[in-house]
Amino acid sequence: QLQFVESGGGLVQPGGSLRLSCAASGFTLDSYAIGWFRQAPGKEHEGVSCISSADGSTYYGDSVKGRFTISRDNAKKTMYLQMNSLKPEDTAVYYCARAPRLTPAQRMCVTVIYYGRWGQGTQVTVSS
Repeated sequence: QLQFVESGGGLVQPGGSLRLSCAASGFTLDSYAIGWFRQAPGKEHEGVSCISSADGSTYYGDSVKGRFTISRDNAKKTMYLQMNSLKPEDTAVYYCARAPRLTPAQRMCVTVIYYGRWGQGTQVTVSS
């Protein structure tokens, strides 16, 4: 059964850093694009960053470019999101997800296309 467990969130001051982890199970990680999404209070889910399965190419939303870095370890079935220079507007619940079959990473992020259901997410709060 497809499952994601997100961790690593917390409370951090503006300008600080966090590293999120996503442990995946129930599917072959290296066969699909995967990505990070977030949902701020009162808003829809937003694609933060996605990474392809084939060549490791990445996509970043405009609001996080240059500050966040996505990576994947297929052997460990884990995905990461290194978040630097955090801003209050990064405050949200962060989720990881898998793309439907043959869905490119960029499309997954831009249109928020995912397979299965959201996990419990991990809360990131950026505040002084």
